[in-house]
Amino acid sequence: MTKVLITGGCGFIGRHVAQELQQHGHEVRVYDALIEQVHDGAAALPDDVDFIRGDMRDADSLRGALKGCEAVLHLAAEVGVGQSMYEIARYVGANDLGTAVLLEALLDHPVERIVVASSMSVYGEGRYVTASGETVDTARRDAEAVRGGRWDIPGPDGQPLQAVPTDETKPVDLASIYALTKYAQERQVLIFGDTYPPEAVALRLFNVFGAGQALSNPYTGVLANFASRLANGERPTIFEDGAQQRDFVHVEDVARAFRLALETPGIGGEVFNIGSGHAYSIARVAELLAAEMGRPDLEPEILGRSRAGDIRNCFADISKAREQLGFAPERRLEDSLGDFVEWVRGQTVIDRGAEMRRELEARRLVS
Repeated sequence: MTKVLITGGCGFIGRHVAQELQQHGHEVRVYDALIEQVHDGAAALPDDVDFIRGDMRDADSLRGALKGCEAVLHLAAEVGVGQSMYEIARYVGANDLGTAVLLEALLDHPVERIVVASSMSVYGEGRYVTASGETVDTARRDAEAVRGGRWDIPGPDGQPLQAVPTDETKPVDLASIYALTKYAQERQVLIFGDTYPPEAVALRLFNVFGAGQALSNPYTGVLANFASRLANGERPTIFEDGAQQRDFVHVEDVARAFRLALETPGIGGEVFNIGSGHAYSIARVAELLAAEMGRPDLEPEILGRSRAGDIRNCFADISKAREQLGFAPERRLEDSLGDFVEWVRGQTVIDRGAEMRRELEARRLVS
């Protein structure tokens, strides 16, 4: 049995990770600031765990939380691509400075392993191939073309590139402040692990879904945003044309991945994609959810407008996680929406999607 500190352990993913570890014999301590945008007070506190409320930039509080712990799962972070583009100091402070404070605290209280939650956002655009099958790792959309409604990325011959699964060798290309902060978190932890005793591992999470998401936080996952709209009798809103593709991975699979990253020997310094290995268009996701919620009449509203920091396609190649962690996703999006919808129906949902759009538009982040 290992005593594990989970930073951000009261969050959507953190609560499931805490439960997964407890079920497999680990002792859990949770450290979380309980930010109102995400948690709505203390409602997100997990049961039967040692809990410490504190900010990631509070060195004294962190040192106290680390006492007696043998490992750290670092999930604490501000999350939201759009919001990160104007609350820059907030995101850099919480994500990057907070990680730095944690690592300094580990100098006084060394642990055996630290696993950091990174993000698929660090890739920017995913991997593509040309019509002749040549790999393209440096695809990036032209801002003027996007403003003109030309969403797909053309290849050298002018034809759209084809999106293919992205593995961990794809070079990083940071398209938002959020992505920048997540990559800084990842690199801080891995560099620290190269220098000091903890074995360091990074998990690049793709779009995580499941019961427990913050439905009234408009900067959370796209599935939660769609559910909030549908629960209030409103059409889901989709930027661009809805054909952009993402990988949706169930939170229970993600929790298991964190446990495997904690327990698997010999993986210090490694980075792993954690996704489902399947691609879904955003419009298709909205349609599936509307049908499951009994509102197929609420077809998605396709805005035909772009949002700063968004990319076109990115979905995971999870071969490395399968081979080295033994990670095998057990929940598919289309087979798991029933459980998600049942949970949504038991919640009080405030739709703040329009509020988010107004905020982004006022700051000229939508074109």
